[in-house]
Amino acid sequence: MTTTYSGPARLILADGACISGMTSLSTNQRGGLNGWSGTFRPDEITTDLRNAADGLKLELPYDRMGTVDVTGMRKLLATQLLISLQGQGPAPF
Repeated sequence: MTTTYSGPARLILADGACISGMTSLSTNQRGGLNGWSGTFRPDEITTDLRNAADGLKLELPYDRMGTVDVTGMRKLLATQLLISLQGQGPAPF
């Protein structure tokens, strides 16, 4: 069981739209299965993504998926956005 994951992912919005990007995740407890969070950097920024908040899914390779809430967003550069995520339930990594 790993306690971190960094790599490609897709954020699935409430309306089913998928946004590809890179994510960096970790468990909040020492190796615990519940309590995880991290960041997501989308490949493209859409209005729907900017308005996203709760009930989203984060899909990792090999069909692993977890439910996430957006806890914050900040601009990195003029064309990049970093989204802070809080996972719900078991960590998908």
